[in-house]
Amino acid sequence: VQLVESGGGLVQAGGSLRLSCAASGSIFSINDMGWYRQAPGKRRELVASTTSDGSTNYADSVKGRFTISRDNAKSAVYLQMNNLKAEDTAVYYCYLLEVQGFNYWGQGTQVTVSS
Repeated sequence: VQLVESGGGLVQAGGSLRLSCAASGSIFSINDMGWYRQAPGKRRELVASTTSDGSTNYADSVKGRFTISRDNAKSAVYLQMNNLKAEDTAVYYCYLLEVQGFNYWGQGTQVTVSS
């Protein structure tokens, strides 16, 4: 299984970006999909996740600004990020958790927010 991310880049504070992540390969059944991020010198943290039944979960720091969505037919997950702040600067990683418990990660995409 391979996850390919796109959509990162450099944006000014207050701007928006949309991250995409598409999974390919032998995927049996997806449970969760979502996004983590890791800033320099910090631990990787959960940003947002979505389950197979459509439930979503967000880090408090991004609630009201980020929106996660999912296309099950394409095995894809998206992250719409609005009103970006300097503290959102990080490498963003998408992940996929299969029902059987196998976990896969993307290679990461850099998001840099200039203040």
